[in-house]
Amino acid sequence: MSDLALTLLRGAVTSPFKRPARPGATLPPARAVLPPARVSPGRLASYNRICGFGEPAGLPLTYPHVLGFPPAMRVMAGRAFPLPVLGLVHTWIEITGHRAIGPADSPEITVYAGALTPHRRGTEVTMVTEARLDGELVWESRSGYLSRHATRGAAAPSASAAQATTRAGGTGEELPAVAVWQLPGDLGRRYGAASGDRNPIHLHPLTARLFGFPRPIAHGMWTVARCLAEAEAAAPGRIRTVRADFRSPVPLPATVTYAAAGSLFEVRGAGRVHLRGRLTREG
Repeated sequence: MSDLALTLLRGAVTSPFKRPARPGATLPPARAVLPPARVSPGRLASYNRICGFGEPAGLPLTYPHVLGFPPAMRVMAGRAFPLPVLGLVHTWIEITGHRAIGPADSPEITVYAGALTPHRRGTEVTMVTEARLDGELVWESRSGYLSRHATRGAAAPSASAAQATTRAGGTGEELPAVAVWQLPGDLGRRYGAASGDRNPIHLHPLTARLFGFPRPIAHGMWTVARCLAEAEAAAPGRIRTVRADFRSPVPLPATVTYAAAGSLFEVRGAGRVHLRGRLTREG
């Protein structure tokens, strides 16, 4: 059994015993570090195919997040982490690529838990991932993950949620449609195989129902990566930053519309917006 599989198993075993709503819950101070290592060409090729990237010269902006998944799981599956790792829902992400990372580079990855905040549907943790080359910070991200549970009253929105409308381009106007995507029912399993993220909410109707979803839902990171692939195809050039807010789950299978104008983009379907985001390009 792989180290990641053992980590997931440990997280599954400890999840039922964690109570995220308890007063005074704190985050572990430890950082998980993945030593410098070459990117696997096979895994990168699989990721590019499932997300719709062509043959980029460097790593897609979202790919270091995949490299950071195993150390992130070590942090979130640890005994000191206050939230149950099973059923965590990705709610938003901000990524900055300070410079391009090549497929032959060997980045060092560091992951740590940055903040724990109340959410109207539970408790949200901010996870920070950093990539360095020879000690230089070349890529970083901040992600929100929601543990859903009963709350007392309506919690104030977190800073990330409060800024979502302005930062991700919530103008109230519908963006023009660019493409329609047909998402198969096994998309979650296929992306999970390419990325290593095998959260049960993405894999099968039976496992999704255990966490309140009638059908498996698409990975948020697949959705934002697919958006960036579309943006790169429409206007080649390195994307430097992205902010994406995952507004509502994409149940699988599904037919969704990718829409974009300027720096703004969104994914919508069945009368709702699933994702809304904003990107910036180099230069």
